[in-house]
Amino acid sequence: MLHIVNKSHLQTSSLASCLRLAKDGHALLLTEDAVYAATQAGAGASGIAAATRRLKVYALAPDLQARGVAARVADGVSLVDYGGFVDLVAEHPNNQSWL
Repeated sequence: MLHIVNKSHLQTSSLASCLRLAKDGHALLLTEDAVYAATQAGAGASGIAAATRRLKVYALAPDLQARGVAARVADGVSLVDYGGFVDLVAEHPNNQSWL
């Protein structure tokens, strides 16, 4: 399953709910303001640092670049472009968007 989160962990509890319910081996894609959780500063507080041990965590590179934090990606987070986003959706027949 691919979980897609687009809101910052500082705005909503969507990421926390996602991390609580995602099963080992699932994939997580952070987009829009959720990419702040993929930074070195945000990974601990958001739960992403621990999640990288059990989930495949991805962040949308253009969103990191647009927010000026592309150089501060946390360890264990893989970057994807828009084509990679499409590939992840195609690779995972089940997708859950967390609003």
